[in-house]
Amino acid sequence: MNKKIYFILFIFISNCSLNEVVNHHGVHFLEKKQAKLVLNKSNKNDILLGLGPPSTKSSFDNDLWIYIERKESKTSMATLGRKKLLVNNILILEMDDTGILVNKRFLNKDAMNNIKFSKNETGVITSKDSFIYDFLQGLRQKINDPLGQKKIE
Repeated sequence: MNKKIYFILFIFISNCSLNEVVNHHGVHFLEKKQAKLVLNKSNKNDILLGLGPPSTKSSFDNDLWIYIERKESKTSMATLGRKKLLVNNILILEMDDTGILVNKRFLNKDAMNNIKFSKNETGVITSKDSFIYDFLQGLRQKINDPLGQKKIE
C-alpha cells in the first residue's frame, strides 16, 4: 500500500515544474528591435530584415504594417492557475509609396489600458414605420401563409 502512495506522490511531484512556463507569441524583444528603426530613413527591406514579416498588413493610403508581441504565464495554484499577461506590445509602422518609414507608433500594455472607448450606444429600431420592420412583417406573412388563403386580421 505504501508503495502505491509513494508512486502516486512521485508522479504528481515529477510533473510539477519549478521553472515558470511562458507562452510567447509574435516577435521577440519588439521594444528593442523597434528602437533601431529610423523615421524617413528605414525602408521595407530594413524592417523585414530586423523584424520579419508583419502580423497584419493594410494598404489603404499608405502601407500599414502591424507587429505584435505577447507573453503570458500561468499564476500560482492559489489563484487556480489563471493566465497572467506579462508583455503585450504592438508596433504600428506606416510606409509611403516608395517604401520609406514615415510613422511608427509603439504601444505597450500600460498605454493600451489608457485607451478610452465611446460610451454611446446604438438604439434598436422598433418603430413600425421603418422599412426593415415592414419587410420582415411581409416576409413573416409569406412564410405563415404562402398561398395567401388565410384571413388577414
